[in-house]
Amino acid sequence: MIKIQKLGCACEKPTSTYTEFRTSELGIDKTNGKFAEVSIQQCKLCQRIWIRYFVEYESFSKSGRWYKGIVSKKDRPQITPENAVEYLESLDWYVYGGSYFESTGEFGQGKLRLDL
Repeated sequence: MIKIQKLGCACEKPTSTYTEFRTSELGIDKTNGKFAEVSIQQCKLCQRIWIRYFVEYESFSKSGRWYKGIVSKKDRPQITPENAVEYLESLDWYVYGGSYFESTGEFGQGKLRLDL
């Protein structure tokens, strides 16, 4: 399990918004037909780097869900759309939310709930 220290920055709050980050697309995870959007976000305040994983099943209402976890600058080059889930599941904490959870954000750890 990868330990992530909390600094108390606003980006660590589950309800932080996209305006607090600079975002760039990493790619699409097509594993098992998910077509999940994977992006890199950098906090404008503390400069920490986050991996964001978003998946939505268009045929099903309230299926959208996202997960975000901090990644070190050292580990960042190894993250791909295809291994982002494995990385997030290895963290001692991440943030998640979306219409599937009826939540704007919560803390979590362990396995990501990606299936319908």
